[in-house]
Amino acid sequence: MADLVVEVIADRMGSDILLLDLTDVTLIADYFVVATAQSERQLGAIADQVARQLKEQLAVTAHATDGTPASGWIAIDLGGVVVHLFTEATRARYRLEEFWQDARTIVHIA
Repeated sequence: MADLVVEVIADRMGSDILLLDLTDVTLIADYFVVATAQSERQLGAIADQVARQLKEQLAVTAHATDGTPASGWIAIDLGGVVVHLFTEATRARYRLEEFWQDARTIVHIA
């Protein structure tokens, strides 16, 4: 599931995509996918496409989705995988990946 999310984000031209393995760090989730969109519009399009492709290809729907393109951060809870999509400014402000620096990086697409 996490690999599909990374693929969809890359196809939608998301940048600085990280897939972090959290299995030895926390019980919150097994994986985080963190990525940046260049605009609010792109942020919404990526989130919509992630949801669409997961439903079509894996019959998976999100447990919860929080945030809006206007907020600069959309989080999608897929159970074992949590997706964090940011605008550049919001990602720089929150520096989420620094909080999870003990997690193993599986994929990093700059």
